[in-house]
Amino acid sequence: MPQDVALPATNREGFFEIRLESIGGLGANVAGKILAEAGVLHVGLNASHFASYGSEKKGTPVKSFIRFAGGDRVIRNATPVERPHVLGVFHEALIRSNPGVLGGLYPDSVVVVNTRREPADLAEWMGLSSGRIGAVAALDIAVAAGSRVNMAMLGAVTRACSFLPPEAVVEAIRDSLGARYPRLLEANLQAFWRGYHEVRWVERRTEAGREDAPFTRPEPLWGYITACAGGAILQPGNTASKDMSASRQGFLPQFLRDKCIDCAQCDLVCPDFCFVWEMGRDKRGRPAMTLAGIDYQYCKGCLKCVEACPVDALVKIPETDGWAEGHRVKHDWQLQASHF
Repeated sequence: MPQDVALPATNREGFFEIRLESIGGLGANVAGKILAEAGVLHVGLNASHFASYGSEKKGTPVKSFIRFAGGDRVIRNATPVERPHVLGVFHEALIRSNPGVLGGLYPDSVVVVNTRREPADLAEWMGLSSGRIGAVAALDIAVAAGSRVNMAMLGAVTRACSFLPPEAVVEAIRDSLGARYPRLLEANLQAFWRGYHEVRWVERRTEAGREDAPFTRPEPLWGYITACAGGAILQPGNTASKDMSASRQGFLPQFLRDKCIDCAQCDLVCPDFCFVWEMGRDKRGRPAMTLAGIDYQYCKGCLKCVEACPVDALVKIPETDGWAEGHRVKHDWQLQASHF
């Protein structure tokens, strides 16, 4: 039977709600599942968890929703969490590319972001004047521990939930990942504890009378009633403005022009057309297309190009803050569009 565990805040239905904003490949779905299991199996709360995502392609948006309820309250709400008490953002690039990620916050909501920024700078950048903001370098922790971003973020989010003992989440990690990935268990636990202890906080005083942040649902809302006749796609997909940097796991390909032979093997294996070509001349002086560099806006760090390059003109390097932007080569159409 559920124990009488005091939740720090609840909505009108009596639920404490968490929303994790992420992209495919960072493990938000697993993190949400572990949080819910920790609450149910090791704390005595009622909980529910489900996720929302599109295609399985790495880099697509993922949202993970967790609800907790104390006492004998039953959770029958299976709608997305629009107003979270705790919001976990698995990469700051999600905020830059989609301001709606911060939608629906209460004045005293807790926001935890995977970033290298200082908490005060992060709060100013996000435009949050109230609540509690946490910054954790989850990507750096994951690389150092040999784990993934989700374990470090799980530690930081657990720190934001005072009713969840970290030991309970550790047991849920052991139950969920110990049998499937026994060799990675210690690395995952190390990343969890580092995320728990290394998250940095800044408190923003709640302003009197401040209203909740508005939550806007994606438009248009297509359904079986509102869908167009014949299945027409009125707004076809376009990745021209897509920022794939949130997909990276701490490493990037570096292009070494002096070693390149312009064989295009990298371009053949790149899933996101990151390589920029320009008209030039080959080593014999004949007109030819030559590789100018990499557009890191679309690079998700899969490193397939490094494996394919026959002359080591592409090498794996750790991503440091701002490095990719400083070495980014834009496509011709982007350069032309910037003049309009």
